[in-house]
Amino acid sequence: MADHSKVVQQEGFLLGWQEGEIEKLLWGAALFATVFVIVTIYAVTNFVEWFNKEPVIKYTIAQPARSEEGKILEKPSIKASGTTAIQCYAPATGEFLGFVNPATPEGIDRAIEKAQTAQKKWSETSFTKRRQVLRCILAFIMENQDEICKIACLDSGKTMVDASLGEILVTVEKLRWTILHGEKALKPSRRPTNLLMCYKKNTVVYEPLGIVAALVSWNYPLHNLLGPMISAIFAGNGIIVKASENTAWSSGYFTMIVKGALHVCGHDPNLVQTVVTWPQTANHLTSHPSISHITFIGSRPVAKIVAASAAKSLTPVVAELGGKDAAIILDSAVKDLPRILEILLRGTFQAAGQNCIGIERIIACPKVYDKIVLALEPRIKAIRVGSILDSKPSEHVDMGAMISDASFDRLEKAIQEAVKDGARLLAGGKRLIHTAHRYGHYFQPTLLVDVTRDMTIANEECFGPICLVMRAENPEDACMIANSPKIGLGGSIYGDYDYRMDAVIKHLRTGMIAVNDFAAYYAVQLPFGGVDKAGYGRFAGEEGLRGICNTKALCEDRFGWLGVKTAIPPRIQYPIPDTTKGFEFTKAIIEIGYGVGAKDRWAGIKRIIKNR
Repeated sequence: MADHSKVVQQEGFLLGWQEGEIEKLLWGAALFATVFVIVTIYAVTNFVEWFNKEPVIKYTIAQPARSEEGKILEKPSIKASGTTAIQCYAPATGEFLGFVNPATPEGIDRAIEKAQTAQKKWSETSFTKRRQVLRCILAFIMENQDEICKIACLDSGKTMVDASLGEILVTVEKLRWTILHGEKALKPSRRPTNLLMCYKKNTVVYEPLGIVAALVSWNYPLHNLLGPMISAIFAGNGIIVKASENTAWSSGYFTMIVKGALHVCGHDPNLVQTVVTWPQTANHLTSHPSISHITFIGSRPVAKIVAASAAKSLTPVVAELGGKDAAIILDSAVKDLPRILEILLRGTFQAAGQNCIGIERIIACPKVYDKIVLALEPRIKAIRVGSILDSKPSEHVDMGAMISDASFDRLEKAIQEAVKDGARLLAGGKRLIHTAHRYGHYFQPTLLVDVTRDMTIANEECFGPICLVMRAENPEDACMIANSPKIGLGGSIYGDYDYRMDAVIKHLRTGMIAVNDFAAYYAVQLPFGGVDKAGYGRFAGEEGLRGICNTKALCEDRFGWLGVKTAIPPRIQYPIPDTTKGFEFTKAIIEIGYGVGAKDRWAGIKRIIKNR
């Protein structure tokens, strides 16, 4: 055992120091050096990032005007008699907002031409220039959150909280991810070679497609509009977005957020175009030969029309068609139910249930089923419905309006049929005539329990404020119930991380899964999309960004400067001198390159010598 009290030196620098003291000194110096190196690296990295960061240029945009403020439509509809214009109104109150003239085929042609002209120059810009535009958009959104949320609320009926989460949060996250990781996703990537082609180097490059299009839904008027624009322009494309007729009023303002950033950064704002038109005219856009790619967010019936139209010009389509997302609660989650309950409520009733990845079904195992039902009933009955923009400071609104009353008959019928077949209706179940906003589109927050997999309401997307609770015998049964509708967009699973959880994750047929959470995959820019009747293809993340690019494969000579290049051997040059020996020669080459083991490869070498 070492004697730490022993004096190390009788003279010199360490005069009088003992071994224990020297050991402490060395350990302290090592620790200090490690911390110093880490801090230095961190500081240098941040300085380089700060030095290279693109400057943010601030700009302003005029807010959309409300025509005849205060006028309430007694029968609110986007169609008005005596005009072909789109009638815009607030779904929460029926307040008339103004008219928007729908685009004509000629107008769509002009929009595409403008975008094409701008895209030719934009495609040559660096990622630095593109990031600067996105940084300006991000800064504008962060500084104008209140105004953006109010405009989204007015045009779609949602609450300010729902707008903050569903419009602002996800949009700034997409911007943040693209700014930080977009260039890496689109950088040329090296690919491996093989023995016979060892003198080659292989690269995949991602180039702009040109002009892409997006047809987006109304449930998130800011995010659904800007999401495709962000990806398109960062990939070097121009874009035409067809906004929904239901949110036509806000689409111009939200588009100007991107156009404004392009303008102040010195680029042509015509790079992005938004059109609003009636369905019969939309086919002109989806079949247009100048469109290189289409992203569609909407219903299955409309998706079939879009796909058929796009097929005329062989334009590829990515389709996101909603889901019947299930939240599976395993027995092992029983101790975590208070936290899970809050997630279930938010996932079900956010944006009045008009959420593509909203929780459409709660599938609970035996130990947690009754507890969940008991806890949900009073909470759902207590949800306050109304117009957040028209409420007094002392009044609180938990859930807003639906975009229209077009689905009310369908929802009421499905609920009634389920009750007739044995389900229990514990709350809501029908449209709501609001005492203060009688012309608004409201549906009661609904709780329907003891729902079975054979009921219509369990197999069709509600897209409304309806909480369905279904009983499962075990994890395997829960998974079968979840997969039954074959509308696999997203889903969530709650419980302990064990073999049961792993089995459900493996067998749940969806495009996305959040474990012990709701829709978390969308907040981190993972690829978004589903399977079966939920659609096909992906947007968001690396896969989505690359999906709107021309993926070009490039094979080059590695040592071309030394004259090492492909040469056709004389034995197989046309006209082939001896076809028998020619075949043996090619066979030998394949054996050398792909023979199983050294013996096969040696046989190939001998064969090539024999037939050279």
